[in-house]
Amino acid sequence: MPGGQTPDVVVAPDVRTGRPGEPGRSYRIGHLAAQLCRFAWIELQCCAFAIVVLAGIAASTLLRGYWDAPILRYDALLVFLVAVQVMFLVTKQETFRELLVICTFHAAGLALEMFKVAVGSWEYPESGVATVAGVPLYAGFMYAAVGSYICQAFRRFDLGLTRYRMGVVGVLAVLAYLNFFTHHLIGDFRFLIMAAFVVATAWMRVWFTVGRERYWMPLPLSFVLIGLFLWIAENIATYFGAWQYPGQETGWQLVHIGKFSSWILLVSLSFVLVTALIPRRHAESGALRGR
Repeated sequence: MPGGQTPDVVVAPDVRTGRPGEPGRSYRIGHLAAQLCRFAWIELQCCAFAIVVLAGIAASTLLRGYWDAPILRYDALLVFLVAVQVMFLVTKQETFRELLVICTFHAAGLALEMFKVAVGSWEYPESGVATVAGVPLYAGFMYAAVGSYICQAFRRFDLGLTRYRMGVVGVLAVLAYLNFFTHHLIGDFRFLIMAAFVVATAWMRVWFTVGRERYWMPLPLSFVLIGLFLWIAENIATYFGAWQYPGQETGWQLVHIGKFSSWILLVSLSFVLVTALIPRRHAESGALRGR
């Protein structure tokens, strides 16, 4: 070069950005949108059983005026959901171990349903052959859907937990379940239990994988978000006559927002139940690993 000067080295700008080596705004927005789409798709897969339950409830109502079914609606729902559960197992959408966990939700849910119906918290307005103490057996699948979602989320999102203390949250989960029964006798302590959950889990994080990236959120926030979607699902289910709260006899109305807190508690104890029953080999692969 003339005068012995060396030329300046020019780094070509990143095609995604306009600045050397740094992703630009358009790329970041595109990447975020792609990640959100991936997240939504995984969530849909996790919710598959719950979606089928709601779809079955809705279809059984909408088709009733066009088709004279040979069996009662609640019994038809039971047959349908048993068939779906078998299909999920055969197609490996759920593992046999997950099915055992989900059966625990069936049992706990039906016990709660029988008590709540007996004390008049809600009712099932239609008749059915497959009923126990006024509760159609298909009702257990609504609780199983919650268990299915959490099991699927552990597997599909490769959930991990930081600072998770099973002993503390386990005790709170038992208290939360008992409160659904005892608040009719000795008072409702749900908000006290919820506050204890917040204190106990405030520093706990739940980690999840989307694509090749790892994210986290506070564990209490995840309980609130899932509880919100369950409250929305409850409104859909009651609209189609899955069950009926006092005041809905003459026509559907929005479920009281106070039920939202009940769903948060139910999610909390459901999450604890799954982590307690999840197989050790799955935990060692990362489901309970800290970060």
